[in-house]
Amino acid sequence: MPPPTPQELAGNALLGTLREDDRARLVPHMLVFNLKAGDVLQRAGEPVLDTWFPCGPAMASFTVSTSANNEEVEVVVIGREGAVGGIVSNGSLPSFATAITRNPGKFLRIKTTALEHAKIDSIHLRHWFSRYSDCLLAQVFQTAACNAKHTITQRAAKWLLAAVRRSNANEFEMTQEELAELLGVGRTFVTRTVSKLRAQGLIETRRGVFIVLNERGLSDLCCHCTTAIEDHFDTVMHGVYPPD
Repeated sequence: MPPPTPQELAGNALLGTLREDDRARLVPHMLVFNLKAGDVLQRAGEPVLDTWFPCGPAMASFTVSTSANNEEVEVVVIGREGAVGGIVSNGSLPSFATAITRNPGKFLRIKTTALEHAKIDSIHLRHWFSRYSDCLLAQVFQTAACNAKHTITQRAAKWLLAAVRRSNANEFEMTQEELAELLGVGRTFVTRTVSKLRAQGLIETRRGVFIVLNERGLSDLCCHCTTAIEDHFDTVMHGVYPPD
């Protein structure tokens, strides 16, 4: 399997903004995969052996178990601005969260050991990925605050907006039941919320698919949490987070 092309590397903003010599350290160790929605990138409790970089419309998310029945709640969404896996650790440590593909598409994979060697060779690369770790942690903090304080409608609008901006596509596969699980609420609450968003002309739905019709309208409806994350990314890693 050949390494990624320059065009494929550019599909991930975290890689696309690296210096040429740092990209050259990573490319020989990277492979390209086309993944489906629901593919597991890492499981909670297992060693993190890989780092995955979503490209273009591809998107992944971290979920954590909230009960003995293994009910999962999403804690952060990651698209072409970031990565999943060993990028935020030193070595193949056990994962606390499960990471799965949310939006299908192209992912670039590098082994954790190869990534660690590249970070040792380049202090710039090490600092750049440390900055991303800071931004990822900020997303987790903001999500915790959002879940505690904001309404289901605000949180649903925030998730749909994040999906659109990260994937650069206004249509993505997801059922209402899956959205309810991600938000940690009952299906009936999500059904009412989706009906409200449809009535306002913000979204359309068909079986297993959400279609965003009015991104600006969703932005006006959701809480300020998305803006807070955008501002932090812009301060720490200017040019990486997807623009409106």
